[in-house]
Amino acid sequence: MHDDIPLTTGRAARVLTERIRPAIHSHRTPVDVSWHELPGEPIAPAEGRALDFSPFEVGSLWGPAWGTTWFHLAATVPAEWAGRRVELLVDLGFDQNMTGFQCEGLVYTADGEPVKSLNPRNQWVPVADHADGDETVDLFLEAASNPVLLDYHPFLPTQEGDVRTSSPKRLYTFRHADLAVFEPEVHELSLDVEVLLELQAELPESSPRRMRILQALDDALDVLDLQRIPETAPDARAALAPALASPAEASAHVVSAVGHAHIDSAWLWPVRETIRKVARTTSTMTELIGQTDDFLYGMSSAQQYAWIKEHRPEVYAKVKAAVADGRFLPLGGMWVESDTVMPTGEAIARQFLYGQQFFEQEFGVRSAGVWLPDSFGYSPALPQLMRRAGFDWFFTQKISWNQVNKFPHHTFAWEGIDGSRMFTHFPSMDTYNSQLSGMEVAKASRQFRESRVATGSIAPVGWGDGGGGTTREMTGKAERLADLEGSARVRWEHPDVFFERAKSELPKPPVWVGELYLELHRATLTSQHKTKQGNRLTEHLLVEAELWSATAAVRAGLDYPHDALDALWKQVLLLQFHDILPGTSIAWVHREAVEQYARVAAEATAIIEQAQAVLAGEGQERIVFNASPLLRDGVAGHSAAVAAPATGTVSLTQADGTLVLENDLVRVTISAEGLITSAVDLTTGRETVATGQEANLLQLHQDFPNMWDAWDVDRYYRNRVDDLRRVDALHHETRDGAAHVRIERSFSASRVVQELVLRPGSRTVEITQTTAWHETEKFLKIAFPLAIQAEHTSAETQFGYAKRVTHTNTSWEVAKFETSMHRFVHVSEPGFGAALVTDSTYGYDVTRDADPETGVTTTLRLSLLRAPRFPDPETDQGEHTHRYGFVIGASTADATEAGLALNLPARERTGSPVEALVSATDGIVVSGVKLAADRSGDLVVRVYEPDGRRVTGTVQVAAPAAAVHEASLIEDVAAEVSAPGGEIAVALTPFEVRTYRVRLAG
Repeated sequence: MHDDIPLTTGRAARVLTERIRPAIHSHRTPVDVSWHELPGEPIAPAEGRALDFSPFEVGSLWGPAWGTTWFHLAATVPAEWAGRRVELLVDLGFDQNMTGFQCEGLVYTADGEPVKSLNPRNQWVPVADHADGDETVDLFLEAASNPVLLDYHPFLPTQEGDVRTSSPKRLYTFRHADLAVFEPEVHELSLDVEVLLELQAELPESSPRRMRILQALDDALDVLDLQRIPETAPDARAALAPALASPAEASAHVVSAVGHAHIDSAWLWPVRETIRKVARTTSTMTELIGQTDDFLYGMSSAQQYAWIKEHRPEVYAKVKAAVADGRFLPLGGMWVESDTVMPTGEAIARQFLYGQQFFEQEFGVRSAGVWLPDSFGYSPALPQLMRRAGFDWFFTQKISWNQVNKFPHHTFAWEGIDGSRMFTHFPSMDTYNSQLSGMEVAKASRQFRESRVATGSIAPVGWGDGGGGTTREMTGKAERLADLEGSARVRWEHPDVFFERAKSELPKPPVWVGELYLELHRATLTSQHKTKQGNRLTEHLLVEAELWSATAAVRAGLDYPHDALDALWKQVLLLQFHDILPGTSIAWVHREAVEQYARVAAEATAIIEQAQAVLAGEGQERIVFNASPLLRDGVAGHSAAVAAPATGTVSLTQADGTLVLENDLVRVTISAEGLITSAVDLTTGRETVATGQEANLLQLHQDFPNMWDAWDVDRYYRNRVDDLRRVDALHHETRDGAAHVRIERSFSASRVVQELVLRPGSRTVEITQTTAWHETEKFLKIAFPLAIQAEHTSAETQFGYAKRVTHTNTSWEVAKFETSMHRFVHVSEPGFGAALVTDSTYGYDVTRDADPETGVTTTLRLSLLRAPRFPDPETDQGEHTHRYGFVIGASTADATEAGLALNLPARERTGSPVEALVSATDGIVVSGVKLAADRSGDLVVRVYEPDGRRVTGTVQVAAPAAAVHEASLIEDVAAEVSAPGGEIAVALTPFEVRTYRVRLAG
């Protein structure tokens, strides 16, 4: 036979696009439209429906950036449409390729019931399933004119990302608003043709199955009258029926589909718009649930449920009913889909605690797994934290975005730093926004790495990022793909069911050890420094507020501020969302984040001060409250006492243009350029700075990635670097018993002032840096070349540290040219080490050099500031303060201590000493002391092993204890443990975390 394949596929594609789909709606009639354009922020739906409306001419412009316009839509269903399904069709100016990224709307009835959203892929609203004829249509539309920021030419700088700088001009043309008759057979025919057309494209070129599909398409189009499509659609469907009835092969891959919208809690829109996005999407999903028998929709993020409960209770009522029916699935068990690399362990614990608490209180369910499709890499501490929070599985997708290395598994066990393993799945479809296209379904089967032993993969189905969710076209495709020859089988299935089956198929899954590093979006560790600084500060303040409040509640009867702490934690947890904390949102989002961090910091500080006032009482001694769990200045951890006077002295001398700072432990030499040329550990005589090199060297790189400006730094940035050696001024003095050196520099349009301080009895050179940053597309780092032959770095992560090799033997190591840290990064060789500690920096890099004369040099560089222009063209512009320290002759234990001291500064006041409520023996760190979230009055204590070794010891609770139990990370009671006199015997494996609940006596 002749090759007629292009003729058939071309014919089918054109008829589908130009004739069948337009015929799904027939007999249109326009509706009357009136409008009211709001001058400012959105208003409640009840207020919107009560506005005064004026006539609006369809075809006119509407909606400035970030504006809200209410439309009133009125019509009468023509009598001749009686018995037909009638729908309202509205085009607000949609671009189908911009679903979730442009204008959207939510339709309400006259009495305030939400009907359904409108977006580029969902331009219809149900009016009547079986119209009576002559009935009145009276609907209200809340329309949001959100600007398109990620356009066809993406990553262009724009001022539209903040309502304060956006243009007042109207953006969208209201194209039409019509009542129309819905033709169900034409709709079904469109899906029949689409599914078969997409399927044949994935089959072997000359396979019999493909040939028969092509023939069926030709046969169907032969009987379809293009001028009478509604009348002849049934005949065309009959011609396609045999091709659609042929069952899948017995071993076909199974795609477990779950409806999804992945609504970013902020990104290219502010938080206030996300609240409406959630309401719009969930309205549509509950409507789709009502129109289908088996469709399941899953939504994560307790915060998003809480928003609609507060702001759109009429929508929430529908969601709650659908949850009760088992059709709307609360997923993930977290407050938001957070970043997992930068938050502290205590913050991750709160993500799980508040997420599961909300789901249980509102729906009577808990999530069995953690659902995080789109975070930018995953901490190696996460498996233990998930396991100890009670989760059974983990789901993500983002690692498929790797630039260099293809991840070797789709279903596997992920092992963390402590040895905990979590059953994990990546969808082999490589997307969390599936449309169930033939290409996606075929890819899911073709790519699945565990096909020898496992049968299927998950597919999150729906328009996402900006919301929208699943469409009726997608559910129609799923119905056809349930059992279709040549295709994977598709079925709607709860992820819990999928994971139980996968576990049974893979009783011994392959194991991946260590972090799930994303080989992309590495600059998210640095962009928007003030957001990151606010996160670090408020995380520590809230843990400190809990500590002193719990101590004051137990010791002095203080009313523990549950409500205030819960509200503050939830605000911080929201800001840890994976497009806020990473610095990848619009200017509006980060402006509000900085404001919220300032508010949280002030309120948390007030809580701390109130509790400390109660604890200190009326005494007149000058005491120091030490919020660190470790001894500092003679004050025990988590206690208050008179600080011990500093031992030893510090000298500062000048000779030959250099400064020498020396105490009993270290000697530091600073050049006339303000650079550290020598740092000697006096106890060993070891030099820390590499021979002939200089530490504390600021370096400026050109930084223009190929795409994803705020997200990415590409490896070639290292090819051009300017060492910032110019000194404007250098001052030095001895003040308050410490040596101080002030260095002033200017470069380009920016200015840096550093103050270096060495104190008595300290191994740390403290550096406070203030930067007036006015660069464009530049990356600022600070380098410390060290005379240490380090095989790996040890970078703090949640409750421990992650080891990363310093070499680049394989492509996996080469790809890790920018990596993460929390409060410290440490390098060592046998017998000697050094560390950098920071108060607001998360990114660092390491390079390894060798010289036959001087040996191996390990250079650590902290990442300080960037200046990308998308999505916020003013990213990081202005003044910034960084505090970091160079710890000379340090072990990882020393680095842990120095990092805690830097991030939990002591507080002085008058009063009487305060004994620690909870303390631990050496090698055990107390990370959290609080009262239980269930308000039972129980004391919750969390401890961990920080140094990667086994340790035995005790945790002492200095309060009468009626009973002590092991508890989960989210405070569920487990086994009772013996604690005579409040002393708990503890044996921890490397990096192990344990939580205890103490029921207090009386």
